Amino acid sequence: MGEITTVGLDLAKHVFQVHGVDADGGTVLRKSLRRAQVLTFFSRLPPCLVGLEACATAHHWARELRALGHEVRLMPAQYVKAYVKRNKNDAADAEAICEAVQRPTMRFVAIKTAEQQAGVLLHRGRERLVRQRTGLVNALRAHLAEFGIIAPQGLRHVVPPRMATIDSLPEVHPRQGPAMRIGTATATDNGAGRCFPPVVVCTPNASCNSFADIVCAGTTARSGSLTKCTTTQTGRQS
Repeated sequence: MGEITTVGLDLAKHVFQVHGVDADGGTVLRKSLRRAQVLTFFSRLPPCLVGLEACATAHHWARELRALGHEVRLMPAQYVKAYVKRNKNDAADAEAICEAVQRPTMRFVAIKTAEQQAGVLLHRGRERLVRQRTGLVNALRAHLAEFGIIAPQGLRHVVPPRMATIDSLPEVHPRQGPAMRIGTATATDNGAGRCFPPVVVCTPNASCNSFADIVCAGTTARSGSLTKCTTTQTGRQS
C-alpha cells in the first residue's frame, strides 16, 4: 500500500466522504468524516492533489485545504458525473471525483477568494430584492385594476404623483386585515460609488386604512443594508 497522492472529497453539510489513491492508482483510503474532522484529517496528510466538485461551499473548503499545503482543483459536477460507475452514493461520488481530477483533459474552475465571493453575494442580494420589488409592484397593479385603475408600464408610474385617482378608492377598516405600507428604498454601494435601483420595502403600519395609503415613499437604505422596519399595533392587536 503506497502513500496517498490524490484524494477525492465529496462535500456535504455534515458527513464528508474521502477517497484516496496512491501513485499507481490503487485505492488506499475510503473514509467518512464529520465536518469538524475534515481539517484535522487533511492537516495530517502529506501535501497531495485534492479534487472537489464546484458546488456549494466548495470555494471555502478549497481555500482551507490550500492553506494546509495541498493542491486543490475544482471541477464542474457535470464533468464528474461521467466517472460515476454505479449505485450512486457518497462513496461512489468521492471515487469519481478522485478519478476525474487526474484526467489530463479535465477542465477546472478557478478558486474564488473571500473578497470575490463577497462581491457575488452583494449582486445576488440585489437581484433578489429587485425580484421582490417586481412581484410587489405587479401585485399592486393587479389589485388596483380591480377598481378600474390601470397604470402605464414602468415603475415610475406606480407612485402617488402619477396616480391622482387613487384617492377615490374605498377605505379599508384596520380590523378587516393587516395594514401594510409600501415604500421605496435605494441601496448604495459606497465602495464602487454606484447607486442601485429602488427596492420596494413593506412595513406594517396601523395608519394604512385605505388603498391610497398603500403607495407611499420615504425609506432609504445605504451601504447595501435597508433601514430597519418598525412594527406598530394593528387592528387585530388592539
